[in-house]
Amino acid sequence: MTQVPRNLQTIEAHMLELQSLHPGASGDFTGLLNDITFAAKIISREVTKAGLVDILGATGEENVQGEAVQKLDDYANKVFLNCLGKRGQVCIMGSEETAEPVYLPVSQGSGRYIVVFDPLDGSSNIDANVSVGTIFGIWRRRSDRAHVCAEDLLQPGRDLVASGYIVYGSSTMFVYTAGKGVHGFTLDPSIGEFLLSHENIATPFSGHLYSVNEAYQNDWSAEVREVVGILKGGRPGRPGGMSGRYIGSLVADFHRNLLYGGTYLYPPTTDKPAGKLRLMCEAAPLAFIAEHAGGYASDGAGPILDIVPDGLHMRVPLYIGSREDVLWIEKKLSAAGDKL
Repeated sequence: MTQVPRNLQTIEAHMLELQSLHPGASGDFTGLLNDITFAAKIISREVTKAGLVDILGATGEENVQGEAVQKLDDYANKVFLNCLGKRGQVCIMGSEETAEPVYLPVSQGSGRYIVVFDPLDGSSNIDANVSVGTIFGIWRRRSDRAHVCAEDLLQPGRDLVASGYIVYGSSTMFVYTAGKGVHGFTLDPSIGEFLLSHENIATPFSGHLYSVNEAYQNDWSAEVREVVGILKGGRPGRPGGMSGRYIGSLVADFHRNLLYGGTYLYPPTTDKPAGKLRLMCEAAPLAFIAEHAGGYASDGAGPILDIVPDGLHMRVPLYIGSREDVLWIEKKLSAAGDKL
């Protein structure tokens, strides 16, 4: 006999429970999260069929970042653009795959929210059947509905209303926070529902894993090389060093470290001195999750969440994970910077 899961709360029920904490809520926010959940289910279905249908490989085009667009990138981007904003809750959408933000007509709705997303993080790995994911962040509009502008879009991560990610791996998992804890839901494909599987995720204060692409070490600064060397070899109070784990898919690496404790590093390189990862669709949403799970995210000088973006595709260095470890990295790099 199949064992009945201990917790049968769906993600929709969880969102409605959250909404009940705000008596004056209109339901727009809950509806928006439901739309994101629906998009995730559609993308998950296609990811699991990759290799059986003509959705592997590149399209032959490049995105605004100058990177090859994978077929699944393009598909996932279209799914999100088509699923969000149909009920009039969204006034601006921003995607890693589009050069400019999409301003939506909101005459039929509140237009209260801005959504920025990376529709398929790690997509270059999809042909090798490596876990990929989606990242999203939701901000609240500041301006009057009739005068939405770039200032509404370019908000720091500290002002996020909610953020989340979806991992498409051996199972599909949806993790999000709306400021009331970080919660994870696993998709049960037999019933097509995300069920609560990880309630109130709390990341360890310090971890034993570090995640970084060491192939770039010759392109790092001497200070970053020293930091990584100490992480590997051990530091005062932390003898023995940390173990290296690197998948090459930001969502998958972050997810593992969030659960087990660890630190993800993507430092600046000589060819990308400003960093590679996008603040609005990658770094800030994950930083918001990390902080609400007890972790921390830094650009090497201060909190990621305090950075005000200068554009949709602004890039930053990223050090994210267990709070003690990231604060130690930030202290080391800041001290080195003060000496320059």
